[in-house]
Amino acid sequence: MPAEEHGRTWLQPRPPEPGHEVWITRNASVQFARQPSFVFRVISVCPQPTYPGWVWLTGYQLDGQGHAVARQEIYVRLAGLRRASRSDARLRS
Repeated sequence: MPAEEHGRTWLQPRPPEPGHEVWITRNASVQFARQPSFVFRVISVCPQPTYPGWVWLTGYQLDGQGHAVARQEIYVRLAGLRRASRSDARLRS
């Protein structure tokens, strides 16, 4: 959905879908600024409206082998998310 600011229109990034794996870094939210980045497997996206460009995600933090190690609910900026490839989840913890 387009958004406007000072007469400019731009497209908002689309939220990830259940099953997608995304990198969670400090670009996703200030709450992740002092911890290592990690791959997060999305299991649900909250349908409730929030601030434009932000979303609540429920899912699992993955370890270096791609195994789920912690279930979390996180509030993130869509523009700060980056899709992870299957090999990414197995390279970093």
